[in-house]
Amino acid sequence: MTRIVIVAAVLLLSSLSSTLAQEITAAERTACQVDYDKYCRGTFPGGGRIIRCLASHYKNLGSACKKVVDANKK
Repeated sequence: MTRIVIVAAVLLLSSLSSTLAQEITAAERTACQVDYDKYCRGTFPGGGRIIRCLASHYKNLGSACKKVVDANKK
């Protein structure tokens, strides 16, 4: 039982650290909110999915959101 708890804790911590590394700041979120609402509303957050969605609509994004996408591309 202890081994299962340890494995679960390790998996949880690794998923949290990767999620936190991909979080955007409040200012970046604000810069892209209108574009997100327009193009990516149904996109589930995490794993860089929102940035990828926004990048797929890059030519239609506002200039502030383009800067956020450029800064967060991998």
